[in-house]
Amino acid sequence: MLTILDRYILKRYLVTFLGMLMLFVPIGIMANLAEKIGKIIDNEAPLIEVIQFYGNFTLVIGNLLLPIFLFLSIIFFTSKLASNTEIVAILSSGVSYSRFLRPYLIGAALVAILIFMMGMFIVPHASIGFNEFEYKYFKRGRQDRVTSNIFNQLNENDYIYVSSFDPNRKIGYNFTYERFDSIKKLDYKISATNIRWVDKDSTYRLTNYVKRKIRNDVELIETQRRLDTLFTFKIEDLTPVSYVAETKNLFELNEFIKDQQSKGASNINAYILVKYKRWALPIAAFILTIIAVAVSSVKRRGGMGLNLAFGIGVAFIYIFFDKVFGTLAEQSGFSPLLAVIIPNLIFGVFAVYMLMKAKR
Repeated sequence: MLTILDRYILKRYLVTFLGMLMLFVPIGIMANLAEKIGKIIDNEAPLIEVIQFYGNFTLVIGNLLLPIFLFLSIIFFTSKLASNTEIVAILSSGVSYSRFLRPYLIGAALVAILIFMMGMFIVPHASIGFNEFEYKYFKRGRQDRVTSNIFNQLNENDYIYVSSFDPNRKIGYNFTYERFDSIKKLDYKISATNIRWVDKDSTYRLTNYVKRKIRNDVELIETQRRLDTLFTFKIEDLTPVSYVAETKNLFELNEFIKDQQSKGASNINAYILVKYKRWALPIAAFILTIIAVAVSSVKRRGGMGLNLAFGIGVAFIYIFFDKVFGTLAEQSGFSPLLAVIIPNLIFGVFAVYMLMKAKR
């Protein structure tokens, strides 16, 4: 049951947090628009697409920064409580520091639930439009996927390879398809100069088709100049877009990672990292809440300005650690789980230290 103190602090907590969002999200939109307005005009992006992009931008970027906004808002209103000696009065009345912290943790739980629901189910849908607009108008000419030397394991027995892939024309060059039997002996091999997806017929068109079968140590060769056929894989399976994991909800992402692991995808760490980061953000809300309360609940000579400066510094360090370990996981084979745990563990230990110091 919430007491008057709980309701008072929780109300200040949530109102300040929402106020911070209402203040900084429009600033972020205006800053991005000022930077990209030239490309929007040059590429003649339709107004409706621009509006939709910034709606998606608000969800995608806002969700990533929710813990930071939370952190700064707690420092802001708790510093005001401290400067008005309200915290001293609360603690002097016999309320323990742990009890004083309770409404903050309730608020952190509410925000953590919001972050979880957005990150798992709402933001993935927004990421589709956000990334498509980025590559269509802001990153025109840049590939959103790997397009050369693509190897993919479809299942335990089937493997495909293309030397290069054109996602716009849906065509792959120097295509190879290999089928192995249960004892891992080559059953047959298909090769073609190129493989093209034909939307009209929903078939694959192979040019200069050659199929080699091995039967009783005898090689049988079948050739055709052109062959329209079916395969169990989708043309997008040759090389999914780099941001594909960001566009899938919780259940879709789990299935996608399982599927990519079975195929031996080379960039599987990037997909796993996206999954773990979604789980880590709600935890970060609690860690940053404890740090913010511990820092700002003590009245200092520098007042709110000093506390906010400290908070901004901590926020930048947190983002720095998150980016460094994330890059390590994506590019050097570093464990995605450790890449997510280490920054939160470091700041978790720091949160406990600051809390113990504030209690004294």
